[in-house]
Amino acid sequence: MTRTFHVHRGFTLLEILIALSLTAMLLSMLTAGVYGVVRDWDNNAEGLERTLDQSTAVLQLERALQGAFPHSYRNIETLGREVFFDGQDDELAWVSSVSPQRNPGLTAWRLYSVSGEGVYLQLAPALSDYPGARLLDAEPILLISGYRAEFTYLFEDLQFDRRWREEWDGASLQSLPMAVHIQLSRIDDGDRNNGIDVIAPILSTQHRTIQPTQEMLQ
Repeated sequence: MTRTFHVHRGFTLLEILIALSLTAMLLSMLTAGVYGVVRDWDNNAEGLERTLDQSTAVLQLERALQGAFPHSYRNIETLGREVFFDGQDDELAWVSSVSPQRNPGLTAWRLYSVSGEGVYLQLAPALSDYPGARLLDAEPILLISGYRAEFTYLFEDLQFDRRWREEWDGASLQSLPMAVHIQLSRIDDGDRNNGIDVIAPILSTQHRTIQPTQEMLQ
């Protein structure tokens, strides 16, 4: 009777080392891929969050300008009534019926740029007097980081021609502009075409009842 013996041969040390090396290499590649995906996801999420924050800020500004109110106050020196709307090419202060905190009553807004930082916002209750001093004392809020703002103002002259001007002094003009154009440009980019344009028509019709002054037409 012939017996057959089966020899059970195990793995050699070299084969085990090769298998471990291949496993470690695959795990390294997998780990690197996972980290890359997570990093890209975080970057995309941060970019999306910044974009959403900017879009929300722009929408807030547009609504606040659309709700601009011809807030009048008495000048304590001249005793005359003046309209609060201080529009310059790099700064804007006005009173709006829109409040981001949903506070009752009118709210005074002030927008200005800080070099190398962005566009800041200050808010204060308008009350019934001159709100400019309260605005300057209000806590600044960085509204749009990495941008600077420039403003121009639309009006209609006696010939019904519409033109833009770089300044709007509501105290002397006794009216509001028809619209405000905000040009938001990136601080680190000299190309204005890469910026954000906001043209907000002012819905209040109070200014249409006042004839344009000679200063307005200049």
